[in-house]
Amino acid sequence: MTELPELSGKVALVTGASRGIGYGVAEALIARGDRVCITGRNEEALKEAVERLGAERVIGVAGKAHDLDHQSAVVERTMEAFGRIDFLVNNAGTNPVFGPIADVDLNVARKVFETNVVSALGFAQKTWHAWQREHGGAIVNIASVAGLAPSPFIGAYGISKAAMINLTQQLAHEFAPKVRVNAIAPAVVKTKFAEALYEGREAEAAAAYPLGRLGVPSDIGGATAFLTSEQSDWITGQTLVVDGGIFLNAGVG
Repeated sequence: MTELPELSGKVALVTGASRGIGYGVAEALIARGDRVCITGRNEEALKEAVERLGAERVIGVAGKAHDLDHQSAVVERTMEAFGRIDFLVNNAGTNPVFGPIADVDLNVARKVFETNVVSALGFAQKTWHAWQREHGGAIVNIASVAGLAPSPFIGAYGISKAAMINLTQQLAHEFAPKVRVNAIAPAVVKTKFAEALYEGREAEAAAAYPLGRLGVPSDIGGATAFLTSEQSDWITGQTLVVDGGIFLNAGVG
């Protein structure tokens, strides 16, 4: 970033942000002047992301999202560096299995749920106690359209994202009126995480979308910026579907 915007005075914590959707979210928040802490499993990739985003206003804490010590360290480091955590964006996720739900290894299913759902709850709890309970703020959970309908061959992932959508509602109810909590449910976004869904056939995959293209990380970054802004002050407990219109096809045929 060549020219930094004026500081907004706000601070965000974005998990799973060394690349992909999380990185796009961090970019959007930095672009409006927020300072940001990003997390990721790969320390080297995280360092590179911090440098690209701008080390003047970004810190990175490497670790696994479901690790309780890592969660505590992230919140503590953010508070030490910036003194507050106004916004939490739970983006860290995993989907290590592809196949029929009847054959899914239950240990793998537990790992998916632990990373995609329990870690989001853990970060929400720790952020709430560290800052938001007294000062307010907003939480955005990155769910998926897979959590809104059957998702063949990625069933464990879809179940975890459905749970994340319900977690959003639970947190929104309990954290009100101080903290607003919403979710975003993207369709396929062009990231390394999702490339198996379109690699080698992007034009064919994009043709199914009424808007004629797959998503890009900045699409989710823009939606997150809105849900953590004053313009969304009367929105909580909702799931914003950002899908290029793909759900419009549900009634076709």
